[in-house]
Amino acid sequence: MKKSGIYFCLLTSFLLVIVGCSKKKEEEPENNAEEVSSLATIEGKWNGSILVPNQPLPIILSFNKISGTISIPSQGLRDYTLTNVTLHDTDVFFEMNLQGQRITFDGEVAQDNITGTFTQQGQSFPFELTKGSPEEVVETGDVVQVAVENGAMDGLLELPNGEGPFPLMVIIAGSGSTDHDGNSLGLPGKNNSLKMLAENLAAEGVASIRYDKRGVGMNMGLSGKEDDLRFDHYIDDAAAWVQFAKTDSRFSMIGIIGHSEGSLIGMVATEQADADAFISIAGAGRSIDQVLLEQLKEQLPVNLFEESKAILEALKAGERVETISTELHSLFRPSVQPYMISWLDFDPTERLKKVQVPVLLVNGNRDIQVPVKDAKLLHDAKKDAKLLIVDKMNHILKESPEDREGNIATYSNPDLPLAQGLMEGIVGFIKGL
Repeated sequence: MKKSGIYFCLLTSFLLVIVGCSKKKEEEPENNAEEVSSLATIEGKWNGSILVPNQPLPIILSFNKISGTISIPSQGLRDYTLTNVTLHDTDVFFEMNLQGQRITFDGEVAQDNITGTFTQQGQSFPFELTKGSPEEVVETGDVVQVAVENGAMDGLLELPNGEGPFPLMVIIAGSGSTDHDGNSLGLPGKNNSLKMLAENLAAEGVASIRYDKRGVGMNMGLSGKEDDLRFDHYIDDAAAWVQFAKTDSRFSMIGIIGHSEGSLIGMVATEQADADAFISIAGAGRSIDQVLLEQLKEQLPVNLFEESKAILEALKAGERVETISTELHSLFRPSVQPYMISWLDFDPTERLKKVQVPVLLVNGNRDIQVPVKDAKLLHDAKKDAKLLIVDKMNHILKESPEDREGNIATYSNPDLPLAQGLMEGIVGFIKGL
């Protein structure tokens, strides 16, 4: 079987360098007079995508007579100023300068269309734009905000109908660019798994807060420099949401649901913020280096796998690695290594032992990212936790076929419901507290 090109559960894809940037705009570009006057022919909004294979990245360009801006809605990037915008006859060129990286768009204008080549870190993909504004995406839920390090963080509060007080669960998403709805830039399409989780909880009388991690979506502005990010920031943010909810009389108890990487974040935040309950969904029972190596072994040639193994050994020892093969740069680039070093300090089984409140451990038996053995490792570490293995459920909480290709196809289908038995187990646990 042909292996998928997707590196599941890994920190980033090459495009996520955009996520690591701040919202601060670049200075206005210095275009000469001839170039300034020529931009008038493309003035206005342009809507389109960077055509990454199987996972097009929607973008919005806006040009005026002297410059332009780019927005990437899925990453929360809004009106980021382009540099070196030029138009000669039908040839258009513009750049983004992010954290010292030069990202270029080289295209051709044909009436109301622009097509060309996007280039970043030596990799190139087609892009296409059509003149006109895209439809606005309307969020559901009430926007709430909490103070965190370096600013304020936004989240979505999903409330049940009727009068409270209600139990409330803080929902923490998985790794990389995974957003508050459970969708990831690194995967094609949407699955809306965490959005469905929140909506199903509300239907059963359980409130929830779900949020984008710092540097993602609505909380892009909290990203700062990538090499300043630490795993502890995610823990502190989750704990802040628990403390925020504790001050609201509408809620009778406050728990945490952590999915995938969010499981480790959640179990530490549960202890730190004194939450009332903890639910792990598809959480690893091993340190992240072991999980990554298991995933990479199936997807990399031997030489790159051995290099990955050596890099992770160095990072686990607290040592940075400067020389990295081009194929592994997006995963192990120097700016993300401090974060990985901080992540490797946390052993899930040891952290779970410290949790003194009721715990539910959930896994699907068709999860090809975090297998059932991880849930069992966590259960071995905390025998009084409840263990729920959901039949036919995969990593994005949907029922899937046994074959890998069919499993991966569910990641792009928002119409699939959550796996049968998942909500019954979660709601039963919460209402039994």
